[in-house]
Amino acid sequence: MMRMEKKMVLAGVLFGVALAAGAGTKHAGNPVYPTYDGRIMAGYQGWFHNPSGGMMFPNENSVRIDMWPDVSEYEKTYPTGLKHGDGTPARFFCSDDAQTVRTHFRWMKEYGLDGVFLQRFWGSATRPPQDRERTVTVLRHALSAAQEYGRAISVMWDLSGLRPGRDDCMRLVEDWKYLVDEIKVTSYGEKNLYLHHRDRPLVVIWGVGFPDRPYDIRAIKLAEFIDFLHNDPDYGGCSVMLGVPTCWRTLEYDCVAEPYLHTLIQKADLVLPWMVQRFTPLLHFEMDRYRDVIRKDLAWCTEHQVEYVPLIYPGFSWHNLSRHEKGIGGVKPVASIPRMGGQFYWDLGQTAIKAGGKKIYVAMFDEVNEGTAIFKCTDTPPVGETVRFVGMDGRPSDYYLFLTGELGKVLRGEIPAGGPLPVR
Repeated sequence: MMRMEKKMVLAGVLFGVALAAGAGTKHAGNPVYPTYDGRIMAGYQGWFHNPSGGMMFPNENSVRIDMWPDVSEYEKTYPTGLKHGDGTPARFFCSDDAQTVRTHFRWMKEYGLDGVFLQRFWGSATRPPQDRERTVTVLRHALSAAQEYGRAISVMWDLSGLRPGRDDCMRLVEDWKYLVDEIKVTSYGEKNLYLHHRDRPLVVIWGVGFPDRPYDIRAIKLAEFIDFLHNDPDYGGCSVMLGVPTCWRTLEYDCVAEPYLHTLIQKADLVLPWMVQRFTPLLHFEMDRYRDVIRKDLAWCTEHQVEYVPLIYPGFSWHNLSRHEKGIGGVKPVASIPRMGGQFYWDLGQTAIKAGGKKIYVAMFDEVNEGTAIFKCTDTPPVGETVRFVGMDGRPSDYYLFLTGELGKVLRGEIPAGGPLPVR
């Protein structure tokens, strides 16, 4: 009992120090979203840029996406070289357009998605200062749209592209300073809509512990970067979430067998396991397995005083991308993890909440490349000789946005858990 009391006192002291460190930072106070608890957030790629030639996906060979967006509500769309079954030209949106991002954030508000984590990839975050502005176009649009529609926003660094022996996470210090000072991510606009957790700005570092990454997690100075985000007197006072493999707890299968990963997780504040492709409706008792994984993860997190964020996703498809990529085992079938008309997504969300999840991460808002998108997609995508797309199983284009809003109600206790798949 004495050891437990000392541990609680020490935790209180450290928390007070963290708050004191954050009190004089450059981040704005009075956040609209002071906690991630009770929130359902999604990842946001925003990487669909219109090439200088003016045509996106000029032919079938250029297609590396597996879903096609419903573009009927965008103010401006762009031509492609593909056609629908009736012969009409297929058009696409551009993430660089402010109206595109504004449309997406309007949908978030209309359907009850609390907000998004903006993906910021290593290559963009570590560009020379003179090239930084081109990396924040979508982020600027998102900050403006968040103000307009009252949605939460947070920065998520993806370490993809980090080069071992040449790079380490301390290079992200300058990027965070740039985002705070120049882009004003934590002090933008009249309302502080940057997502906080425990009243501290929440930042995410994704890509820690995956065996296909070339970097050694002991050598990339991630612990030092977490220390900076926690304790720097000007730019610190943050909460930190780490994105890790599904089997982070047991250090096997999709995870490096490196106990230091647990040290890093305990140094952070929250852990987010990447579970896309790890569960499928094609196997019996998958929801039981998913439930058991979450419960065991939560037990570990409770013991080690780390918070846990379950991940849900509507399905998965990698067909068109796999036609071009080497080293992934050949061409993949369309909808290798089928959506089952929304049942799979609904079951994952319900199971995560009933297993004890207090906050949810949705993979992803606009990820049509891997067929995980929840934003409006069409059931009548383009047709071709080699391209194939995931449809909507006869559901309306907004069905997964609708389901996301319903899961948010379950998460907050506004409707009971365990109900059948909602029909609009």
